[in-house]
Amino acid sequence: MEKVLTRKKKKIALQPQAELMKIYKEKKNSYIGIPKGELSEEKRIPLSPIAVSFFTNEGYDVFIESGAGKGANYSDEEYINAGATITKDKKEIFQCSIVIKISPFSEKEIDMLGNNQTIISALQPTSQTRTNITKLIAKNTNAIAFEYIRDNQNFYPFVQLMSEIAGSTSIMIASEMLSNKNGGKGILLGGLAGISPAEIVIIGADTACKSAIKIANQLGATVKVFDNDINKLIDIQNVFGKNTFTSTTTEKVLLKALESADLIINTMQKDFNKDYIITNEMVEMMKEKSVIIDLKVEAGSVVETSKLTTFKNPIYTKYGVLHYCVPNIASRVARTSSIAISNILTPIVAKIMEYRGVLPVIKEDANVRNGTYLLRGILTNATLGNRFDLESKDINLLMIAF
Repeated sequence: MEKVLTRKKKKIALQPQAELMKIYKEKKNSYIGIPKGELSEEKRIPLSPIAVSFFTNEGYDVFIESGAGKGANYSDEEYINAGATITKDKKEIFQCSIVIKISPFSEKEIDMLGNNQTIISALQPTSQTRTNITKLIAKNTNAIAFEYIRDNQNFYPFVQLMSEIAGSTSIMIASEMLSNKNGGKGILLGGLAGISPAEIVIIGADTACKSAIKIANQLGATVKVFDNDINKLIDIQNVFGKNTFTSTTTEKVLLKALESADLIINTMQKDFNKDYIITNEMVEMMKEKSVIIDLKVEAGSVVETSKLTTFKNPIYTKYGVLHYCVPNIASRVARTSSIAISNILTPIVAKIMEYRGVLPVIKEDANVRNGTYLLRGILTNATLGNRFDLESKDINLLMIAF
């Protein structure tokens, strides 16, 4: 980062001292860094070129690691045209005052961070380690998690948008898997005149479910939704009408639906104190070459036969049923997902830049406050505190102290 800042200083070195002081004052805490994702599965980037141009037009500096946008089909040249500085030195990126990435920060990346920085990324609590959290605490880090950003009406914008994309994408993947090309039965997901439509069973009546139903209905498929939350099922009926079958996960009713289903989409996370909703025995009774797409495999699935796969090897067969269990399915449509994430982050980051730091934003904005799990090195997430035996504090009480 020092080399880059030196280049910046040279550009303004000939300016009068009064103007120079003004520039340095305006540039305080104005450096945004976007590293390239370390995981081969992650192809999204948190800020689109349009978002970057917004920040650079406001006078802020954005540093992007070369190739960071490649997975979303954004070139370095597009970011240069948007006013960003492209660098191959990862360490420069991690010295910026705000560092933004999609996947959680690895221990190696945390080691590259300085002190008193603000980091924004997914947290994915199950993937965290005590070492990572304690290192961030020691660096007095401010940390905001995408999936915890929430308003007072309990709306999670990041989770909602990614779930919507995942639901739509699952139907697209299902169409491919049911074709002969991927070992499927060679059927259309939708119906044709004189031919019965495909039968879809969706476990979990959430946002991803609604998104999948919307596309499936347009194709003409038959959809059955199972969930134990009656209010959610009523909402599904109100939105999509009585042509969409809904039921609680009563074993006999569910088993009958599974036996005739061509496609199962799981959007429900397992309660570890409860049994699987779809057991090995149930999968064994499904039709040959039917398909299961699991959107909750990483968080813990209610489908007993599900196991984690990758984009490189996404499909496996169990009991004659094709399984697609790739986490982060939204990354399959990386450009659309990147734009969606960028739309959420841009106003948040803009506020942090405008207010010269994250603390005033946390005080004012409930969305950001709810998403914050570290404030000046103080852990504010009780779940992480309990898991790693670390002291945590209520962020709302901290607002009084700060």
